[in-house]
Amino acid sequence: MSYSIAGKTAIITGAANGVGLAIAHHFVAQGARVVLADRDEVKLKAEVAKMSGSDEHAIFFAGDLRERLTLANLLSATVDAFDKVDILVNATRQCAPSDPLDDQSDAVEQSLQQNLLASLKLSQLVAKRMLAQAEGDGAAGGNGRNAIGSIINLSSIAARRSQPELMAYSIASAALDQMTRAMAVALAGQRIRVNGVALGSVMSANLKEKISCNEDYRDRIVQQTPMRRIGAASEAAEAVQFLASDAAAFMTGQIITIDGGRTLMDPVSVPAH
Repeated sequence: MSYSIAGKTAIITGAANGVGLAIAHHFVAQGARVVLADRDEVKLKAEVAKMSGSDEHAIFFAGDLRERLTLANLLSATVDAFDKVDILVNATRQCAPSDPLDDQSDAVEQSLQQNLLASLKLSQLVAKRMLAQAEGDGAAGGNGRNAIGSIINLSSIAARRSQPELMAYSIASAALDQMTRAMAVALAGQRIRVNGVALGSVMSANLKEKISCNEDYRDRIVQQTPMRRIGAASEAAEAVQFLASDAAAFMTGQIITIDGGRTLMDPVSVPAH
């Protein structure tokens, strides 16, 4: 099966920086037509200008993706520019600290809104568009090997390896993983594949910021990562390309972990359970 995504149209959220931006650059380099979506219009415009042949292969859409109207406008802008949408990459993520004992905080609600609900609502809209496209092409349903669309959600190993101060983010990440599985089952019969990529020890925008503010943070992460390095955002982008391509034609509802083996380690140093 082919790893090619050339000629495909992809919406990538969270594309103004970090892993989302790396995915956008990678997809354009692979011949895909890409809509970069995020809130930072200045950054989006600058990044699209850097992309070779951007007039034909990439546009940007700036807006608050927590708003339903913004999501609808994003889909409309994509269809207006490229006539269709084949791939959705929900890469928008917000990792903010929270106090698990603060009953006055709305950190969990905010994290669910940013990391789960925005991706869920956009996935629902895009899936409906994919089905409509397939109906128009006479390709809906059936038992063909190739999907009519692919949705990839960016998650985190925080769904499985929680830290108390990241409780809200951990809850949202776990919810996103389960959303991925539930939507995969719901859409499998319509030949839309839904998968996820759980990141850990990868140079995201959030991790880059944390390292810049904490001198020992990089060393601590490297020591807890069996491969003894921090992964590049481009490595996550390659995994996303695989899931979006026909090479993953029989994969749905799976969460691929990109963490250099970090989740394989037992943090307890004594040989006892």
